[in-house]
Amino acid sequence: MPASVITPPGPPPPLHDGVRESCDRIIQLLLLNLQKLVFNRSSPNLNDSSAPPAAPRPVPFLDALKPHLRDLCLETLRLERKRFLWQHQLLGLLGVYSPPNCATDALFFLLSLARTPEELALAPQLYALLSSCLPDLLPATVAACVCQIHAGRLPEPQIAQLCRNLALLV
Repeated sequence: MPASVITPPGPPPPLHDGVRESCDRIIQLLLLNLQKLVFNRSSPNLNDSSAPPAAPRPVPFLDALKPHLRDLCLETLRLERKRFLWQHQLLGLLGVYSPPNCATDALFFLLSLARTPEELALAPQLYALLSSCLPDLLPATVAACVCQIHAGRLPEPQIAQLCRNLALLV
């Protein structure tokens, strides 16, 4: 359907606070459900220890989100209202769910794209969340940053920003 059918032309009407609160609650419930899916993926059979471990159940939403990790980091760094809070939670769940590369890539993106102290503060917060689940996350993140620099994948200004941000955190 075209957007004009859903919303009237012109500037959108302001949202009522009750609508915002309802949307926030729905998002929190969805994040809670995702959290349950991520942390209960491999539920061992406690009754039968001889049974082979079951393969972790996939979470299609997170699988589909992986290729958009950089975009999610950029959106999180915009620090919009309550939105960045649930986006940050989503980054954490994605980092725990996916192989460790996703966690190191998320930290790399936050470190290389953050421009203000408030934005940069998101990287240590994400690290604190992920480090309890992923051992050796710090050395892997530093290695990922160095690999990106050596591969020549970053423009000079982004390399300078990454170095400044790393220096600020150390």
